[in-house]
Amino acid sequence: MYKAYVFDAYGTVFDVHSVMEKIHQFYPEKGEAISQKWRSNQIHYFLVRQLIQDYRPFTDITRWALLDALSTSGVEVKEEVVSELMEEYQHLSPYEEVASMSEKHPDKTFTIFSNGTTSMLEPLLENNQLSDTFQLLSADDVQVYKPHPEAYAYAQEKLGLKKEEILFFSSNPWDITGATSYGFHTAWVNRKEQKWPELGIEPTYIIDNLTNIPQ
Repeated sequence: MYKAYVFDAYGTVFDVHSVMEKIHQFYPEKGEAISQKWRSNQIHYFLVRQLIQDYRPFTDITRWALLDALSTSGVEVKEEVVSELMEEYQHLSPYEEVASMSEKHPDKTFTIFSNGTTSMLEPLLENNQLSDTFQLLSADDVQVYKPHPEAYAYAQEKLGLKKEEILFFSSNPWDITGATSYGFHTAWVNRKEQKWPELGIEPTYIIDNLTNIPQ
């Protein structure tokens, strides 16, 4: 049925909170709180940037989000620590089932479409031996963040398919909402058994993980 399987990267294919272990090395007992705040800031900041139509790349957004997460956590902010934690974003852990996806679905083409920059995503795939599993598209190429419809239009153009031929996966409701509104079929990866938010838009599918993907 679907000709393209497209995946958000952060939180969907890769666990953004796998940075916690590295944070703990520098700030014992504060890894979880800093990691959660880092991610929350990251989403907030790129959405604000999109709303004010003043694009800055995801590398900048991620660094600013980290700086504020550290500052508000009451820890000493050191440049060398910030650099190491930013580097860790290129070593995020993929979710357990991701490694076997290409083996389980040899006839499928998988593409990551992320707000992250290519300079962040290519090393991330390489460091996890996933470069052969996923093609890569970045919203940075058009400097428009998801969930803006122009971002999904860019992905569709690059894939060269009709909207209904694309199945888009994300663990982020804002991303699923944007992709669904644009016209993609969508699969919300609901790893934590959360309630779908009342946004007036529903995903096509709700799945627990990426083990058994809709056909």
